[in-house]
Amino acid sequence: MSTALIIVDIQNDYFPNGKMELSNPDQAAANAAKVLDWFRQNKKENIYHVQHIASSPELGFFLPNTEGAELHETVLPLEHENMIVKNFPNSFLKTDLESKLREKGVTMVVVVGMMTHMCIDATVRAAVDLGFETTLIGDACATRDLYYENKVVPAEQVHYAFVGALNGMYANVISTEDFLQQNN
Repeated sequence: MSTALIIVDIQNDYFPNGKMELSNPDQAAANAAKVLDWFRQNKKENIYHVQHIASSPELGFFLPNTEGAELHETVLPLEHENMIVKNFPNSFLKTDLESKLREKGVTMVVVVGMMTHMCIDATVRAAVDLGFETTLIGDACATRDLYYENKVVPAEQVHYAFVGALNGMYANVISTEDFLQQNN
């Protein structure tokens, strides 16, 4: 079975002073970088960096040709690594990600990135719907507080609710440390 890494939206706008700051993006990015390093050492040809570019200025972040839309320095792609540009939460929607994975015979994907409740959720569910066996590195993802009817749902609860919902039916959710231990 061929396995690929999909790094979703680890972009500057999610970090301190960005236009859509998340809770603990630095720790999530550091863990994603560890997984990326493992893939670089073991599966060089199967690394896919996904970058969200806003299709409308109303989104307010990831605006084209801005520093905020650039990939964060912790996970910058190497020249030979695959870049996928998307305009929707689902990394497969209207991109060539699926076809690139199929060309390489990929049957399993490992997902890391941001935001857990939006792009990670949409990408993991789509990957499974498309037939890919999926692993989500839970501590290599980050999200933010959500608000509904004058109530705040803290980022940690948002993260665990979405990761918990994906675990089992959609993905094998594990930690960075467990992934590295299982694959060494």
